[in-house]
Amino acid sequence: MRALAFALPLALLGAPVAAQQPAQPALGARTQSPEVLFQGMSNETPEQEMARMIAAAAPYPLGTIENPVRVGGPEGERAYLARLTCEGGAPLRVGTRSDAGQGAFGTVASAYAVACGGTTRRIVFDMYHAEHVENRAPAGFAIRP
Repeated sequence: MRALAFALPLALLGAPVAAQQPAQPALGARTQSPEVLFQGMSNETPEQEMARMIAAAAPYPLGTIENPVRVGGPEGERAYLARLTCEGGAPLRVGTRSDAGQGAFGTVASAYAVACGGTTRRIVFDMYHAEHVENRAPAGFAIRP
């Protein structure tokens, strides 16, 4: 009996909070119309979307987060770095790989610290472009064919 005397006031205190929560829609119920849902989708093909993103990145220096070097996977990063030299043709020193955040193409980018002489720069890569082989070098570097 004593337990009931304590439980009833506690239950009454919690009742107003439960009554204030909005009702959840029934499972499977439509929350948006198809028209509203499709408004956010693009009419571009994947190829058109990629061409648009490449054009938007082009004004920025190659190898930056705004215009990462496009390669195919970690092996593409290593192959690109193996072809990269300092501007005068001297070999460069490649540091460790690190996360660079979200790149210009909407994917996670990575970066390497690359040193030529006494200067170290960060080169950013987007490794989700298996079909692309980059033949340009960031400013201050050269690339072997």
